[in-house]
Amino acid sequence: MISNIEIEAKVLLSKEQYDKVYKSLNFKDDNAYTQVNYYIDSKERTLKENDVALRIREKKGVYVLTLKTPLHEGLLEKNQELSAKEALEMIHMNNFPNGDIQKFLETLDIDTSSLVVLATMTTLRNRIDNLEEDEELSLDVNRYGDKVDYELEVDRSAMSLAEERIAQILQPLKIKYTLNHQSKSSRAINDALSKK
Repeated sequence: MISNIEIEAKVLLSKEQYDKVYKSLNFKDDNAYTQVNYYIDSKERTLKENDVALRIREKKGVYVLTLKTPLHEGLLEKNQELSAKEALEMIHMNNFPNGDIQKFLETLDIDTSSLVVLATMTTLRNRIDNLEEDEELSLDVNRYGDKVDYELEVDRSAMSLAEERIAQILQPLKIKYTLNHQSKSSRAINDALSKK
């Protein structure tokens, strides 16, 4: 299992704003890729009650199980690569994969056999990595349920730096914004549960 700290500032955009940002940052269509996120919790939302988010992400045929939990600044992220068989058994049969994430959840007294996929989101992501600045910019088109939303994410080593970079990108484009504190998983799961 690989652990890292994720610190990112995010803003939801309209389609028109997305197009402006795309053009101003010189994103290229051939850099875009699709990823599918399967968001996991119990029907009673046990993980949410414990401030844990869990997903399987499929990107270019690789499946990764990711657990996120809040820190003072940012999120602690634990990643475990899965075989296609392990991932598909969880996605289609709720058979939770063995490994370090399962062990971690069991230390929180979470019954992994109660966990199911509650929602799915498909994201078309365009990304720019600026390694000198320790920065990653992502411009996303997210599809979940019957919804589509657009999002700019900036990952930096500190939240203040990420928020500052968002301002540097959006203010010259005269885009008024509010930082988005609702995660992709929350949006997708809330949408899916609202339809049940």
